[in-house]
Amino acid sequence: MSLKLIPYFMMNGNAKEAMQFYEEVLDAKVLFSQTFGEMPENPEFPLPEEAKGLVSHATIKVGESDLMFSDNFPGATAQTGDQVTICITTNDVDKATGIFEALQQDGQVRMPLEATFFSPAYGIVTDKFGITFQIYTEGQQ
Repeated sequence: MSLKLIPYFMMNGNAKEAMQFYEEVLDAKVLFSQTFGEMPENPEFPLPEEAKGLVSHATIKVGESDLMFSDNFPGATAQTGDQVTICITTNDVDKATGIFEALQQDGQVRMPLEATFFSPAYGIVTDKFGITFQIYTEGQQ
């Protein structure tokens, strides 16, 4: 049996932008992406024109992990903030620093990246999309 925990980001119309951002910052690769307009039509629920270009489902690969995305259907909204927290773990302080610095652009630092008793570089940052990340560097102090 295989079991994975895959964070799913419900976005308010900016899923494509978020995916492109994470491709840059985290060296992610898009595995699958489909818009609402690419889905089979349902005559009982006509698709509004403004929804056709929105992401209905997407998966990106970050290292050995997956992240899933979807834009909310028009009229529905997601709560942004701490509803999803992702821990990014690395054993390289320079990599941790680069990721932290990129995620903090137009975001908010919750805890500066610094040496702690449990990590040579640990910090918490909420990015410009309202997603909170814990950056954890493995290693001994």
